[in-house]
Amino acid sequence: MSEELQKPVMAITLGDPAGIGPETVVQTMRSAMIYDICKPFVIGHRDSFEQAMKVCNVGALKIHMINDPSEAYYRYGTVDLLQTDVANDAKIEYGYPQRDAALRAYSYITKSIDLGMAGKIDAVSTAAINKAALKMTDVPYIGHTEIYQELTHSPYALTMFNVHKLRVFFVSRHVSLRKACDLANHDRILEFLKNIDTEFKKLGFKHPTIGVAALNPHVGEGGMFSTEEITDIRPAVEDAQKLGICADGPLSADAIFALNLDGHNDCILSMYHDQGHIACKTLDFEHAVTITLELPFMRSSVDHGTAFDIAGKGTAQGRSMIEATRVAAVYAKMGMDYKRSQEQNAGKEE
Repeated sequence: MSEELQKPVMAITLGDPAGIGPETVVQTMRSAMIYDICKPFVIGHRDSFEQAMKVCNVGALKIHMINDPSEAYYRYGTVDLLQTDVANDAKIEYGYPQRDAALRAYSYITKSIDLGMAGKIDAVSTAAINKAALKMTDVPYIGHTEIYQELTHSPYALTMFNVHKLRVFFVSRHVSLRKACDLANHDRILEFLKNIDTEFKKLGFKHPTIGVAALNPHVGEGGMFSTEEITDIRPAVEDAQKLGICADGPLSADAIFALNLDGHNDCILSMYHDQGHIACKTLDFEHAVTITLELPFMRSSVDHGTAFDIAGKGTAQGRSMIEATRVAAVYAKMGMDYKRSQEQNAGKEE
């Protein structure tokens, strides 16, 4: 099979067109490296993309309109663009939440899901959307992850932060710190460990190793600083080990991330949102991207918002969007290679 055929087909959504998403996508499509590792095309509106090209002072890119990924050229210098024809006549202005902008952004997501469920794409990289704008519509979801999980009918959607050699999962995310402590319980932690093990094996990791962060300082200091490590975290790790999962912990949260900068463990399970986010973003803010696992296709996203305050000013940096697209392509290829090897092995056995 040729190298070109093995490249994953990658949809890149334009995000909320009132924010910096279109600018970051323009910069991504100007990256020759992206074309080296995947077959990218954009889902968005032509007027928003062309406006972003002007903002970014880009004049060399040609636009090739498509109705299906099979029609794309996947040729550097020409942007294959699939328009969703939602709110076509809208006059989107930069810098604030707008209903039509949210309707467009949501249509890009649902189109990527339709293509993914039909097996026409291997991965999608999503530019930022705005929760306040989504509230102006009838969209019943608060963010990307919820939309993708619900509309793909996936049993779960595992959020993983990826920055260099750190891969970090979260027992809880968008809840208060007080509630996060309650969610760091035995059953939830064990379920995460089982799901992480399952998803990493789909990527070709034979025996994925998972470092588990403690909740309390100094791993609770033997119960002096609360007892979650004794009553919930360690028992969950031990039960995972009985299932053949290579889990290790609980390990002190003030050390586990630094100790894993060299890839000591394949990934880390952090106990709450900021515990993992602070470590990753401090290491490299612009290269920290979000990966969603267990969907029928790989999905990645930038880890920044719509940045309405700088939208349309030509100062937005596309490095995070480029990295999100690169990482999604890498993981999609890993999954494709593993699936192909499994099919070949099954064929030999027959």
